[in-house]
Amino acid sequence: MCGRYASTLPPEMMEELFKLLNQIEMVPRYNIAPTQPIAAVWEQHGRREAHFARWGLVPGWVKDPREFPLLINARVETMAEKPAFRDALKHGRCIIPASGYYEWHTNPDKSKQPYYITLSDDRPMALAGLYASWMGPNGEEIDSVATITVPANRQLGEIHDRMPAILDEAAIDDWLNVLDVHAAEARQLALPLPDGTLKFHPVSTRVNSARDDDPGLIEPVTVMPPELPVRKKRVAGGGAQMDLF
Repeated sequence: MCGRYASTLPPEMMEELFKLLNQIEMVPRYNIAPTQPIAAVWEQHGRREAHFARWGLVPGWVKDPREFPLLINARVETMAEKPAFRDALKHGRCIIPASGYYEWHTNPDKSKQPYYITLSDDRPMALAGLYASWMGPNGEEIDSVATITVPANRQLGEIHDRMPAILDEAAIDDWLNVLDVHAAEARQLALPLPDGTLKFHPVSTRVNSARDDDPGLIEPVTVMPPELPVRKKRVAGGGAQMDLF
């Protein structure tokens, strides 16, 4: 599951990398969280543009977004069948530009350690996503998105069993081309990256709070191994000694 990410790309770099016909005002973000407005790229009427959209997809048929579950991720295995995602897979594919994303590893003692994950060559990421537009009865309009997740490759499996679908440069055009590339073909583009394509390091648990958003969040930290559980073992004479297991 991808639940937090960073995006520090300047608008001019976004425009060049993703062949945009527009720019939107962006500031570097280091801890982007669900429900927040995020930058996403999609094509309409042959124009590829960046938009701000809510992270948490709201299909057009929803009556009240306040009563609808928060859908931040779509699993690649089921998105073609799920009512919330299948129309977006056909008509609303997008990419979410990112510099890197966070994932949490569960330690043996059940504590969770966050990691920051980037491409091994530090290039920007294009996360595969889906978008939808919701229109309210009083003219309200919400553009919203969900990222797509795939099974983790062996390298990332050390941290978590899922990872976002990250598109390479050759796949971006086909993913965004909803007119000529059908859903079944697009589905084949959302794949785990090969081992060695990514790198990662542990970061501060400050990232757990969406209130924190600064460059220090992506800096590596030293992680101490979790303490092993300790039990008392009886010894001869009625005493006890500590026993690690």
